[in-house]
Amino acid sequence: QVELVESGGGLVQAGGSLRLSCAASGRALSDYRMGWFRQAPGKEREFVASVSRGDSLYYTNSVKGRFTISRDNARNTVYLEMSSLKPEDTAVYRCAASSSAYRVTSPRDFHSWGQGTQVSVSS
Repeated sequence: QVELVESGGGLVQAGGSLRLSCAASGRALSDYRMGWFRQAPGKEREFVASVSRGDSLYYTNSVKGRFTISRDNARNTVYLEMSSLKPEDTAVYRCAASSSAYRVTSPRDFHSWGQGTQVSVSS
């Protein structure tokens, strides 16, 4: 089973940028589809972005053009570059691994999760 640890969250002003990292141990990230999810207080966990084993990228509409997901297989790490941040991006962000060959976006389809990192965007 792969273990995931996120880092890089913090407090930023609206319009600012952050880069989140998700470091893996135990298994190679290249074996999985990797995703980023977020959950704001009182809201359900929301799909943000994913990268397939073949490096196909997929984003939820609200972050297209602002967020970029990438993976560095040599470092066994997945990144989420976030720019033009908005207050509504405030949430706990978690990375997750899926063994599905399909472009899945439901949390149920991801089997390994990190503990999360807080992103707070002030207006």
